[in-house]
Amino acid sequence: MKKIYLLVLMLMSVNAFAQSYTAQIAAFRKNYMNDFLEDKNSPLKKDDLQYLRFYDADSTYRVEATYQLTQNPQTFIMPVFSGTGRDYAPYAVVHFKLKDKPLKLTVYRSLALANIPAYKDYLLLLFTDETNGKTTYGGGRYIDMRENEFKDGKVVLDFNKAYNPYCAFSGGYSCPKPPDENQLSVAIPAGEQMYGKAH
Repeated sequence: MKKIYLLVLMLMSVNAFAQSYTAQIAAFRKNYMNDFLEDKNSPLKKDDLQYLRFYDADSTYRVEATYQLTQNPQTFIMPVFSGTGRDYAPYAVVHFKLKDKPLKLTVYRSLALANIPAYKDYLLLLFTDETNGKTTYGGGRYIDMRENEFKDGKVVLDFNKAYNPYCAFSGGYSCPKPPDENQLSVAIPAGEQMYGKAH
């Protein structure tokens, strides 16, 4: 009887976490949509938000990673989809597993944003995966990060927070292209999907 009771408690705990996590991602996405309405350079208006598509929240795509900070990072020009490239520098390489497969990605710092006090700790993880051009934007997706998330050799990567660059919605934006080193050979069915309206 005791074992059954413990099992029920464990199941209740797992279910509570799933509901809480789903609510967290829902709040994140609500803020994400609100940002389009507050940005004067936004490619989307209120009526366009109904065409945003997302995978259901899935905590298996929220993973703990180890990292190595980049020593003496070299600035380089990251290509963009249109316009002139931007100056970036590698910040860290993160190592993690998805579905028992070891993977790694590089996190970058925008030198332009680093000069703005409010964004001086801003970091960008941009990547492509096997869903691109099928269920997600062909040019890859981004995850925003901050320096203080990197603690004691560990950092959490949450692919449920992966979002599309403005280039996924309209032309004329200078969106950084994910570097070749950040091309994942697996599908990441989490985060934002392909925009549901032609442009």
